[in-house]
Amino acid sequence: MTTTAPVRPAPTDTAPLRRRGLRFEGRLLTPGVLLLAPLSLLPFGFIVVMSLSRVHLLGGVRFDFAGLTNWVRVFSDPDVGMAWLRSLAYFVLTVGLEMLLGVVFALCLWRVLRGRNTALSLLLLPMFVAPVFVGLLGRFLTDSTFGLYAWVLRHLGIETDMLGSQGTAFAAVVLMDVWEWTPLITMIALAGLSSVPLAIREAAALDGTSGWQLLRYVVLPSISSVLLVALLIRSMDAIRYFDIIWVTTNGGPADATKIVPVRLYEVAFRFFDLGYAAAIGLLMLLVSIVVARAFVRLLGRRGPAR
Repeated sequence: MTTTAPVRPAPTDTAPLRRRGLRFEGRLLTPGVLLLAPLSLLPFGFIVVMSLSRVHLLGGVRFDFAGLTNWVRVFSDPDVGMAWLRSLAYFVLTVGLEMLLGVVFALCLWRVLRGRNTALSLLLLPMFVAPVFVGLLGRFLTDSTFGLYAWVLRHLGIETDMLGSQGTAFAAVVLMDVWEWTPLITMIALAGLSSVPLAIREAAALDGTSGWQLLRYVVLPSISSVLLVALLIRSMDAIRYFDIIWVTTNGGPADATKIVPVRLYEVAFRFFDLGYAAAIGLLMLLVSIVVARAFVRLLGRRGPAR
């Protein structure tokens, strides 16, 4: 009785190649890692130490260990709590309006055959303006004496100082942000729409699909991953936004527009409470990481953007 030895698959060289590839990639990344590590980790460690200390500036910089005192203040300070609520409202309004308007504008441009590049170029202009200039322009246009928007409101029978009352000031800075960054969402969404296969749209049209059904069941699911990337980009920026609000209202009136970055700036550079400011900054970093991880996980479930 003869037995045959099991046939073993021929060895391949893929594993050594993979190992060699990893080593090669590691060598390529090493200079960048060695450069970025001191520039990132050392300041981060310094800020962590600051958050656990009382920082004295008179007579030279001196740290006195304070334990978790600054962190207790972060979670018990009502001003910081209200700043987080305003930041949440600012985040929802700006990102929500930018996503909605950006998708609508992208769909409109997607249907345009002639003059699309010209229209897109004009639409993208606000995105290339520095946020500080956007704030200055908005401050000029909303001025109660000579501002264009104030003049229009007066002719409509509305007498108000847009940046002088709490409700209108918050709405004004939100609309300035939306005006500047909606073009970014439009550009990203338009790129996603350009990749929707024509064959799928033609097949849906042959099946008698209406325009709304085509949008809901074909177009939007096809660009959902692209929209998640756009949402991630804008979310990271909205959490730490500062420029427009500081230029226009300085967080006022009556703290109506004082979101967390503005409160952080005040604590650090107006009151010089650097330990407390470091704790607020680290909490902002933690929130940003949590939001980014949530979007990345959702993007991973939906698959890579095409």
